[in-house]
Amino acid sequence: MSELTEQMRETADKLDAADEEAKEAERELQIAIEETKNASDWLASQPLMGDDDLIKLFASEREINLSQAKNTLFTYPRRYLIKGKDVPSIVKEMRTYRRTLKGSQKVQFTKSIDNLIDAYTDHLGKCIDSIHWIKKYKVPLQSMVLNEEQLYKLYLVKEEEKRRKMVDSLCKYWEASLERKEIPFNKEYASLTKQMTNEKKAFKLLLKETPISTSPKDEIRKAILDSVCYNPGISARQIHDQLPKKLQNRSSSRIIAKLAKDENITSVDGAYYKINDEIKKNIWAYTAAFIDSDGYITMDKNHNPRVGLVATGNRGKAFMLEMHKSIGMGRLHLDQKSPQDTRLINRLNFYSGTEITDLLTKCLPHFKLKKNNAKVLLELIKIKKENKKEDWYKERKGELFKLMKYYNHSDNSKFDWKAWDIDIDNISKLEQNSKMEF
Repeated sequence: MSELTEQMRETADKLDAADEEAKEAERELQIAIEETKNASDWLASQPLMGDDDLIKLFASEREINLSQAKNTLFTYPRRYLIKGKDVPSIVKEMRTYRRTLKGSQKVQFTKSIDNLIDAYTDHLGKCIDSIHWIKKYKVPLQSMVLNEEQLYKLYLVKEEEKRRKMVDSLCKYWEASLERKEIPFNKEYASLTKQMTNEKKAFKLLLKETPISTSPKDEIRKAILDSVCYNPGISARQIHDQLPKKLQNRSSSRIIAKLAKDENITSVDGAYYKINDEIKKNIWAYTAAFIDSDGYITMDKNHNPRVGLVATGNRGKAFMLEMHKSIGMGRLHLDQKSPQDTRLINRLNFYSGTEITDLLTKCLPHFKLKKNNAKVLLELIKIKKENKKEDWYKERKGELFKLMKYYNHSDNSKFDWKAWDIDIDNISKLEQNSKMEF
């Protein structure tokens, strides 16, 4: 009984100690919040000057060292990223995906997009509020339509003279904007609009001149991307060996592998691949060129449309994975055995009429060799969807099948046209019989 009582006393003491620690932590948090508020109020009461002067002044008044003063005065929100991507990129992808939805699903998805935009807007507002010398001018600053990177550049402006020039441009822009509200459309209105445009340009020019200092981690990320884009199939160890000495000492093969994953770089058996961003800027032109050279556009004997991209080996596998991510549709078939039992075959195939229509419509202006094949499939999908009850529907399907055979084998002098009941002398008649405008 005495042992049990002793254990209960010990437990009670531990609970008291834990409770006291929690209260102490809460007091420290409240002190920290109060200090931050006091520092914010102190900053707001100071005239416009450089950060170095503010830090020295604050440290002198509070009798603390410069590092403590800097950490107390200046904080900036962390970058708003979702799985390594910024919010504008995520919103763009979500809006693209929304086109595939209908009805209540589309409405709910739109609300999700709006909620994300609202959260991002709040984040940008907090970024502005953390820039003490310019938050008083939040209204005209928001008219400049700055993204997160530009706001961070603004945070990095430390020189008093540059700050004064930027505030001057904002104030002139704001004054012209307020004056313009009170007058009708006339010459004075046009003059004020021109003044606003000029002040906006001047502000953004000052901002453009502000360099962003990159951290070693950011430098390593950039080095990884450059290495992979210009040396497809490179390994983490090889990337590490190519880094400058100062970055080698701050990283390892394991760190590089993790950063590569964060950057959405494709890994196949330890080898890294990524489509160059310059290619992604016109991904449909690139996709069209790939289909022209190493892909196919055809239909099967049951008149089902088929489009595919084909590549072999590990590099081909990585390339198919990258194309699938970039295009955002299709079905992957990886590591398939080849009939000749050589390197494994990897495919990105398209079976859905909706996906094929989307793909071919975007690639159509860029095709050089398979444009006619694409037009045949687009017509096939169109009449299957819209014209099944027409009396010419079945006959036109057969004509499209013959046209596809002709376009796929017209350069083969030994192809047996009679076996498919194709009169190559009358192909133009089949082409002129298009039902796309029906």
